[in-house]
Amino acid sequence: MEMGEPDRGRRPWRDRLGRHRAVAALLAAGTAGLAVLGAVLVLLPGVVVDHDLAGASVPAQDRLTAVNDVRTTLLQAVGGMVVLFGAYATWRQLRVSQDGLRATQEGYVTDRFSRAVDQLGSDKLETRIGGLHALWRIAEHSARDREAVISIQAAYLRTHLPWPPAGPGAPAADAPINDVVPLEIRAADAQVALTGLGVLLLQPREQSWINLSVTDLRRADCDGLWLHEVNFDRSCMEAAGLYHANLTQASLVSVNLRHADLRTAILRRARCVLADLRGARLVETDLRDADFTEADLREANLRKADAGGAVFHRTDLRLADLRGSDLSTADLLQARLTGALASEHTRWPAGFDHAAAGVVVTEDPGPEPPPLLQPPGITTEHPPLRSMP
Repeated sequence: MEMGEPDRGRRPWRDRLGRHRAVAALLAAGTAGLAVLGAVLVLLPGVVVDHDLAGASVPAQDRLTAVNDVRTTLLQAVGGMVVLFGAYATWRQLRVSQDGLRATQEGYVTDRFSRAVDQLGSDKLETRIGGLHALWRIAEHSARDREAVISIQAAYLRTHLPWPPAGPGAPAADAPINDVVPLEIRAADAQVALTGLGVLLLQPREQSWINLSVTDLRRADCDGLWLHEVNFDRSCMEAAGLYHANLTQASLVSVNLRHADLRTAILRRARCVLADLRGARLVETDLRDADFTEADLREANLRKADAGGAVFHRTDLRLADLRGSDLSTADLLQARLTGALASEHTRWPAGFDHAAAGVVVTEDPGPEPPPLLQPPGITTEHPPLRSMP
């Protein structure tokens, strides 16, 4: 200990000495720079003028004017270099500040993301809903996190709403649809995840397909949602509200869409093979180029639907309402149409004998009622289907 005392006493003195030496070196460098600059401004103009004159004799006043002009030009050049150096230093400082701010923001977003994901595992419903809303907001403001949020929302729906239902509070798979409460009541967090997913898919994304297959979406509210290229294969969407939803190129293979409200929805190029659409409302729906091979559309309402290029191979359209629908370029190979309703405004493929197919021609219903006057699809009481076994 005694040997260390003198050394500790010398350290502050050494530090001060080092700082003084650094300041002295900077002052010396600055002084030298100023001396060089002064020498350049004093001596160089005369040398430049004498070089340009090449020994010619001129009045002293004219030579002095020329020297001052050269000196002014040099001062302007030095001033310009100082301005440029200051601008570069300012730009570098701005870049450093921006990089620091970006790193701070990314750290803040990462922290929010982690806390939101942790909330999804809470036992409290309101905490899970808060976490889903937090993820939704992060995805809206952070393009780099959007794909991750969309994947989390889809996984949340698949795990919390499996089909057939597995949770203790979920309605049984064979429960009458009128006994099933809307999704926003029985699983409010899942409805929030579904709504957020349908809104975020409006934004440009890199992932082409979203997987919501084998999911229990009975009486889900999907009105107006963007569900482009979403995989709903083998899901149960019975009595779901899909009014004006965008299902372009969606995969709906073997999906249960009985009593679903698909009015004015877009199903262009959707794959609805083996889908159960009994009693579904497809009024004024865009069905162009959709594939309904072996689908069940008994008692479905397709009034004024645009089915140009749609495929109805071996599709069951018995008792369906086809009044005013456009089937002029549809493929009705082996389609079953017994008891289907048509009107003079229904357009059939060239050469198709709808009378021989068992179609009943009746009066056209006229303009469709305004959709806002209709009860929400998720709360409608659905009458039993005549075509049920």
